[in-house]
Amino acid sequence: MAAELLGVGETRIWIDPEYLDVVADAMTKDEIRRLIHEGIIRVKPEKGVSRARARRIRAQKRKGRRRGPGSRSGARHAIIPRKRLWIMRIRAIRKRLRYLRDRRAITVSVYRRLYRMAKGGAFKSVADLERFITAHGLWRRPKPGS
Repeated sequence: MAAELLGVGETRIWIDPEYLDVVADAMTKDEIRRLIHEGIIRVKPEKGVSRARARRIRAQKRKGRRRGPGSRSGARHAIIPRKRLWIMRIRAIRKRLRYLRDRRAITVSVYRRLYRMAKGGAFKSVADLERFITAHGLWRRPKPGS
């Protein structure tokens, strides 16, 4: 009856153990209301699911943790699409080509040729580009920094 009056489930009703006999004698809704008013019958607080663990995990993910291959679901390119990978790679290669051209480490004609090759997907990375230049003797002078 108390659960009905308070609008909660029966499991959330708390009855003061010292007044169990008084509560057992209460027959009418008015008597139950009086016991609620006196604090003999109370509503237990709702149990929630703690967000503490979720917050800690989110903080770690912001730092870059918990993002390894074991935590990933989906296809290989579901995390970073192929197009995004291509954009990142081609921008790095083109930036390096501009740098080498401006530093006069390669000629403009070599720059144009390598730029077209990069567009065609000839190089996996900046390191691959530089290996190609070295292997084919395309440096105008000895490689900068060596």
